[in-house]
Amino acid sequence: MVAIPQLPSVQTEEIDDSSKASPFVKWAGGKRKLMPQFEPYFPKSFQSYHEPFLGGGAFFFHLQPRHAVLSDINHRLIETYEAIRDDLPSVLERLHYHRRRHSKEYFYSCRQQLNKGDLLLKSDRAALMIYLNKTCFNGLYRENSKGEFNVPIGRYKNPSIYDRENLTTVHNHLQNVELRVASFELVLERAKPGDFVYFDPPYVPISATSSFTNYSKDGFSAAKQHLLAEVFRKLAERGCFVMLSNSDCGFVRELYRDFRTETVTAARSINSRAKKRGAVNEVLVMSW
Repeated sequence: MVAIPQLPSVQTEEIDDSSKASPFVKWAGGKRKLMPQFEPYFPKSFQSYHEPFLGGGAFFFHLQPRHAVLSDINHRLIETYEAIRDDLPSVLERLHYHRRRHSKEYFYSCRQQLNKGDLLLKSDRAALMIYLNKTCFNGLYRENSKGEFNVPIGRYKNPSIYDRENLTTVHNHLQNVELRVASFELVLERAKPGDFVYFDPPYVPISATSSFTNYSKDGFSAAKQHLLAEVFRKLAERGCFVMLSNSDCGFVRELYRDFRTETVTAARSINSRAKKRGAVNEVLVMSW
């Protein structure tokens, strides 16, 4: 085990459930429903919070840290967070527009527009991102080799496209939060002793039909899993509180054999075949 130095206690603010935001996008591997299982393992206190695979941000919204650096390699995702933080009225206006016009033809027109979005305002692109996420198949985000969002329309009778109350709460929580488009290893430039770092990378596939790493056109290889394990170790040696989620398999357990591991159970729905979805074990790795 890597020893964590004794650090001054810096308490986080108490969580007020009445003002807690929920993830505003559905993201593969989202952790919102797992919070009761994770809660006993959170550090009692920490300074800044870092989440280099932001996705839906369930950990961030649950913890409500005083200071956070949130990052992801997906530039569309990060600029959506930025637009909600910096220009929420415009995002809400566009979402209201999309809600009124939703149809199959409109969905595919918007998907094409998102993939050619350089001429749009950031708030326009953010609203398109949210609209497509709420109406696409299984709430999935996936890119092809050209970096184009290519998920087909889902089968929803009444998709929740416009959630003003939650987006307003999200906006409030994002004030004074630093958002970055960055690869996970760049957390080494920011994290300091006493900080809490949570990694939720694309998971190691545990079967031939479960592989899903195309959140971006570059995917997430075994070499990147090894690099991530090295970053985890460096942060632990620095004196950070480091936590990581991944598949419960021999490859992952070997990568993190020097650290504490716990098993949690998650319901997953990424598999295209409904009968293959269901409860699976995940491993939770901690540096303390």
